[in-house]
Amino acid sequence: MMNTLAKQDRWLLFGFALVVLAGPLLLKPFGAGYPDLLQKFCIFGIFAIGYNILFGLTGYLSFGHAAFLGIGSYTAVWSFKLFTMNVLPAIVLSVMLTAVFALLIGYICLRRSGIYFSILTLAFAQMAYNLAYSVLTPITNGETGLQLARDDLRSVDRLFGVAIQDGIPSTNFFGLSMVGYSGFYFCAVLLILSFYISMRITRSPFGLMLKAVKSNQNRLKYTGINTRSYALTAFVISGCFAGLAGAMLAVTDPLAGADRMHWSASGEVVLMTILGGVGTLLGPVIGAGVIKYLENIFSSFNEQILNSVFDFLPDAIQHPVVTFVGLFVGEGWELTLGVLFLVLIIFVPGGLMQGLQSLQRRIFPARPTPAADAARGAH
Repeated sequence: MMNTLAKQDRWLLFGFALVVLAGPLLLKPFGAGYPDLLQKFCIFGIFAIGYNILFGLTGYLSFGHAAFLGIGSYTAVWSFKLFTMNVLPAIVLSVMLTAVFALLIGYICLRRSGIYFSILTLAFAQMAYNLAYSVLTPITNGETGLQLARDDLRSVDRLFGVAIQDGIPSTNFFGLSMVGYSGFYFCAVLLILSFYISMRITRSPFGLMLKAVKSNQNRLKYTGINTRSYALTAFVISGCFAGLAGAMLAVTDPLAGADRMHWSASGEVVLMTILGGVGTLLGPVIGAGVIKYLENIFSSFNEQILNSVFDFLPDAIQHPVVTFVGLFVGEGWELTLGVLFLVLIIFVPGGLMQGLQSLQRRIFPARPTPAADAARGAH
């Protein structure tokens, strides 16, 4: 049985990697095959995968993960300013510093559970947002955001004689530019690696303990198991994934702002996880892709485009239709997301993965086994 599961996981990982790497070709017909959007798919997929380790496996609903996203971004930009434009030190430092903050915040927040835990994480996230926005302006550059400059120190690059071109240099991975498709494939490799780590955690004895914490934490406590240590470990791992995603945001676009730490960013990753399927391996990645795709498509519509779309209608009907549809696109695209989320919660409460699994069972119904036939005949 274990060999069968291992074989299934290998095929799942292979299929996932194949689809991700072929993303530019597969998504081109849908208008999503360009590097910037593909990078967002990968980065927020990493963010959602990490969040699912905490929420999906242990059942702890955090509204503060945007703080780790912001910490990762700020750390990466400071690494570019102080040390080198190579992304490897930036990623390592971001993950390490985020792990420290996740350990401190998780140790305090996990003293409570349920809604009280969620409120505590939200409070820490808002504190981090306000600190970055105003109090820590010398470090974060306040509302303007932290950006690169021509006269940055970049001590490691200068030490090894890396030529500093005129203007602001771009990020690289040992000479490989992080702009364009090379940047996407770098993000894609990290997404595949994150998916593999998530799979190993889910299938491991540690993952089973996290599921037990979600199922019945009190029963585990009665057996003498320290459940908070498991939850804290999951919180730190989840924070590290968020820090990695924040670093990758800075890698693809070298700036960091307090808006990445806003509570709405935490709410977005919650929606991604629920939309795709809480506790599933593929669900969070699918949810992240759907939300970022909808954001890109629907937010680009404006009144001029809508008028051209509904140009075939009579003038008396066109204007009311454009006005009504305009509520769901452009700046109001989140209303479309809300309607989609409402429909899915009502009809497919398990998320998109549950819907896909139900569709699969209808198209390819499971064949009855000989044992089941014998049992049915006995009755």
